[in-house]
Amino acid sequence: MIQKTTNESKALLKTFFGFDEFKGNQADSIDSILNGNNTFVRMPTGGGKSLCYQLPAIQMKGIAIVISPLIALMKNQVDSIRSFAADDSIAHVWNSSLTKREMVTVRKDLSSGETKLLYMAPESLNRSENIDFLKNLKISFYAIDEAHCISEWGHDFRPDYRQLRAAINSINSINNRPIMALTATATEKVVSDIQKSLEMKQVNVFSTSFNRPNLFYEINLKNEVEKDIIKLIKKHDGKSAIIYCLSRKKVEEIAQILQLNDIRALPYHAGLDSSTRSKHQDAFLNEDIHVIVATIAFGMGIDKPDVRLVLHHDIPKSIESYYQETGRAGRDGGEGICVTYYSEKDIQKLDKFLSKKPVSEQEIGRQLLQESKGYALSSTCRREYILHYFGEEFQNENCGNCDNCIRNSERIDSSEEVKLSLKVIKEGKNNFRSEQVVNVLMGNETSVLKTFGANKLPQWSLGKDRTSEYWSDLIRQISLKHLIKKDIERYGILSLSEKGKTFLNDNVKFLAKPHREISENIDLAEKNKQSNSVLDSELYKKLQSINKTLAKERSIPPYAMFSEISLQEMASSYPFTQDELMVIPGVGEGKAKRFGTDILEAIKIHCDENNIERLEDLKIRSAGQKGSLKIYIIQSIDRLLSLEEMANNKGVSQNELLEEMERIVGNGTRLSLDHIIEEIIDDDDSIDEILEYFSEESKLGDINEALTYFEDTYNEEELRLVRLKFLCSVL
Repeated sequence: MIQKTTNESKALLKTFFGFDEFKGNQADSIDSILNGNNTFVRMPTGGGKSLCYQLPAIQMKGIAIVISPLIALMKNQVDSIRSFAADDSIAHVWNSSLTKREMVTVRKDLSSGETKLLYMAPESLNRSENIDFLKNLKISFYAIDEAHCISEWGHDFRPDYRQLRAAINSINSINNRPIMALTATATEKVVSDIQKSLEMKQVNVFSTSFNRPNLFYEINLKNEVEKDIIKLIKKHDGKSAIIYCLSRKKVEEIAQILQLNDIRALPYHAGLDSSTRSKHQDAFLNEDIHVIVATIAFGMGIDKPDVRLVLHHDIPKSIESYYQETGRAGRDGGEGICVTYYSEKDIQKLDKFLSKKPVSEQEIGRQLLQESKGYALSSTCRREYILHYFGEEFQNENCGNCDNCIRNSERIDSSEEVKLSLKVIKEGKNNFRSEQVVNVLMGNETSVLKTFGANKLPQWSLGKDRTSEYWSDLIRQISLKHLIKKDIERYGILSLSEKGKTFLNDNVKFLAKPHREISENIDLAEKNKQSNSVLDSELYKKLQSINKTLAKERSIPPYAMFSEISLQEMASSYPFTQDELMVIPGVGEGKAKRFGTDILEAIKIHCDENNIERLEDLKIRSAGQKGSLKIYIIQSIDRLLSLEEMANNKGVSQNELLEEMERIVGNGTRLSLDHIIEEIIDDDDSIDEILEYFSEESKLGDINEALTYFEDTYNEEELRLVRLKFLCSVL
């Protein structure tokens, strides 16, 4: 092949794409494929991967076949290329979404040589009839976008990607054409796996730094997450935001809650028809709305440079997923706030999903999931953790742009604890994963450790004066500093590196960050602003007093008027209007209208007397837990269905029904529960006895106190139902 020069490529960069300079490794990657070399491009989201194959495709003779995993991604790429060109024939999509007429046009343009880029899904390329057609065309090269899909160790493995080499070989039976593989998220293991699967020999590899200095990373506990999300979006009003959820159901719920709170948001997931998905995507790109709530499919290849917030309602399944999704923030180099909500229950749920897969996939999936968990729980710099995961070093001790570095800059000498951990790995003859090292230090005997006789090691239980979380965090820090190695092929088995062996024998210090728990959201991205969510203890006491007076006037216990949780929320958010009061948890429209006057007046006076400036009015309206469940319960009670019948019909537990009933009543809606209670408690005297307790004896309405009081005469379900009956009677 005649060598193409960088000058020619640079001229095309200016005349066709309108850019003055290449970024990063773009020029070298382009030169590599122009010279007929297999080329591997590992470049972070926003780094300009697509230009690496688009420009040489236009410059070379023939058609570049681009393999892409999503129709939405292909459409976006084709529209982008056509916007620069004089004729739409320059680029086409070839997939199952085309009509017969559209397919005729595509084939005609391909045969005439007018098309330079052909975007195909792997499933389309692998079809024998398509291979037969492509054999007769002049192919310039193949670009495999999102190449991590090839690897089982990648975060989005697609079996059809594994067959690409066979399809390419069939098309290339006469002329062998080079391959360019591109990905934003690939560890060294995944890179090796991709090259092996694609048979990429004598390949030129170009990697750009994974560091995105403009992105702020934060992990928060999943506590009142919807409320946090609404506050965050309203604080950045008018800025584009993506909220990722793992399930379609949760996407719909969050989108609905945002809409109820006057936030222009739309859902995006595979359960919507293609027309609706396209409509919602275009609304986001055109800024008709500012917030999209989506499953992980959204955003791949979407060229929107000014996304300012990427929020994860659920912890992602892998660091690769997390990095790719957060990478959609601040692609223009501007502000990018990335906040993720963590819950141990989510980890357990994801682990349970893995149990349905083949054993080998389970092992890989669990290791990827453990890396996500480790990232969330780590006390170290988030940026350092991410870069280390992708095999890149971060030289700074403090990045200054993640929650851990802002909250926790202290370092303490942990040399002895580090040596103890290293000795466990060494004495265990490199047979332990990190959790097993922790179990040895804590003296937790497991079936795996019994196999290795770990309880006979000198280090057995020597670390039990610390928590297991402390040791897990320290091992992560040891790994970041390369004192230990992790064998991916053996699913995370640890061994000492040469640096670790040296550390054991040298008198040097290891300064570690003290372990800390994940915090509630205090909006560190706005770290110079004071949070207004702190409980105003003075106002809280005033509201408690008013609540007791209101309750006494009506001869009911204070908890039946406004609960402590409701009063605490009022003393944190300072509601001024009935609308604001009714969205306080446990208040609802009924209580706000009947009993809210005195409460609102007291809050206004307190704010005036203390010169308290409220944040912008915030109305967090809830759609109710799975809004349809609330409607179903009310309708079913009217139909006199039993608790068991309702639970069976809806496919939920009776406990979930009771929790939703408590929310309904807490928000001011009466329920007629007599038929349900009488079916469970057939003695009227017993019902009266429980009612009397909750109306006269109980101070807080606490069920555990009631169980103790009645010495287990009644079970929890019976007590909760009668308490609900009492609360309904005072509404």
